[in-house]
Amino acid sequence: VRMLESGGGLVQPGGSLRLSCETSGFEFTSAAMRWSRQVPGKGLEWVADIQTYGATDYADSVKGRFTISRDNAKDTVYLQMNNLKPEDTAVYYCSIKGWGIQGQGTQVTVSS
Repeated sequence: VRMLESGGGLVQPGGSLRLSCETSGFEFTSAAMRWSRQVPGKGLEWVADIQTYGATDYADSVKGRFTISRDNAKDTVYLQMNNLKPEDTAVYYCSIKGWGIQGQGTQVTVSS
């Protein structure tokens, strides 16, 4: 199983980023996918899930600002992040829902 997260960077408060996660090594169309994030010294925080059939769920802290989506033809899951806040600063990871973290993550820093 391989996850390759990308799209992170430095953005000002109120800005937007789109994260991508290219996957391989498993049947993507049969897997619910998850984005999580982690601040150094703190535990992993759940951000959003997307089911195989497209239903989504979000943490209250990101609801209305973040959108998770998937492209089954590309085995890729996305996280569109709008109206970013300094407290969104973290390393973001994608994973198969219910599995551990497989990728290296992508750093998102929200700062003026």
